[in-house]
Amino acid sequence: MAIWNFLKSELIDIIEWQDSSRNLMVWRFERHDNEIKYGAKLIVRESQAAVFINEGQVADIYQPGTHTLSTQNMPILTTLKSWKYGFDSPFKAEVYFINTRIFPDRKWGTKNPITVRDPEIGPVRLRAFGGYALRVSDPVKFLRQLVGTNQFFSTDDINDNLRDMIVPRFADIIGEAKIPVLDMAANYNEFGTYIKENIAHDFDEYGLEITKVMVENISLPPEVEAMLDKRSSMGIVGNLDQFTKFQVANSLENMAKNPGGGMEGMGVGVGFAVGNQITNALNQQTPPQPPPVPPSVSFFMAVDGQQTGPFTLQQLGQMAQNGQLKRESLVWAQGMAAWTAAGQVPAMSDVFSALPPPLPPPM
Repeated sequence: MAIWNFLKSELIDIIEWQDSSRNLMVWRFERHDNEIKYGAKLIVRESQAAVFINEGQVADIYQPGTHTLSTQNMPILTTLKSWKYGFDSPFKAEVYFINTRIFPDRKWGTKNPITVRDPEIGPVRLRAFGGYALRVSDPVKFLRQLVGTNQFFSTDDINDNLRDMIVPRFADIIGEAKIPVLDMAANYNEFGTYIKENIAHDFDEYGLEITKVMVENISLPPEVEAMLDKRSSMGIVGNLDQFTKFQVANSLENMAKNPGGGMEGMGVGVGFAVGNQITNALNQQTPPQPPPVPPSVSFFMAVDGQQTGPFTLQQLGQMAQNGQLKRESLVWAQGMAAWTAAGQVPAMSDVFSALPPPLPPPM
């Protein structure tokens, strides 16, 4: 009896999948003629699920843990096989292990440019690429919709399909957002979140869940990017006239350091032409500006022993016309040593220019 028990224990199978791959999503347990011993041990590791298939029909599903296969924990398969209580014979079934972990670093990108109408630049063609992460959320639906009878199924088998699902959503977002191309870099996170929310239903139909979508780059055609670079350069240069003079001055300095490669190595005509161009560039200066207007001089005037004023030259001229100011009237301004007769102050000569000179003494 002990020998029989030993042989019987040796017949018990261990069904497991020790996954060492990075992109394998489904693996079918290989068993000769799909024959499994009653009482076999089924080991389902974390981030795995095991699905039993009987004659093409999904039977029992097992979550992580160690399971002893018997009629007690195979209710669906027991019903399908019409097993009676106490069944103790080998049976046939296919076992699929489903990898339920998150698969990160999946890539997507536009095959062809997307034409949009930019509010600043106008119609432009955009390309974009990024990444996404996904996981199997419903093993049964995933098997039925995508895997079928394949022994192996990896992310490479559905990359093209998933990319073709993401890109149209991205195109819709870009067309509806009406965000200038130059401002799109500030909205990458928002684009990714919007795609994830709006594509969730499409992925759910295949038993998949998309956990993250990332937009890494949105690019313009090379010729448009080159024009933008030129536009940025012009903004940095600023005053083109000053920049030209600076460039000419640098050229003269380089020619002085390298006499053999400067004017001496040129023909006479070319030398004069270059010299004239340099001279003209250096002479293109800002038109001369008049000097600042000198400040007006104000004078104080003594009237009946009292100081009055100050008065401008224009006011003093009017006073001279009215007879209030005479040549012998005493005046003073800042910078004068003492009170002086107005007729002796050079700065006031114009004040009395319209008046007749004093009459000569009578004969």
